[in-house]
Amino acid sequence: MTAEMQIEIENLKCRGCARSILKGLAEFPDVKSTEVDLENHLVKFVGTPVSRAVVAEKLRAMGYPEKGSLAGLSSGIATAKSFASCAIGRMS
Repeated sequence: MTAEMQIEIENLKCRGCARSILKGLAEFPDVKSTEVDLENHLVKFVGTPVSRAVVAEKLRAMGYPEKGSLAGLSSGIATAKSFASCAIGRMS
């Protein structure tokens, strides 16, 4: 069963970030209607409970972890990854 879901993320800065996120999540056929809300730092999509976990993991791997899920060194590494994802999004 599918439902509308959202994940509040960290490190979302600009449209380059949003483009990278949209491109990264497009590889998952079970994730539909993906939208990035820059103002509220949200990724919204339609999917299943299983796809939510997959999306959260993909976002974390790209440097956009779910808000409050990382701390310390892990948070710093995620921030660095988000800068790289952002730059790629700006160039595409």
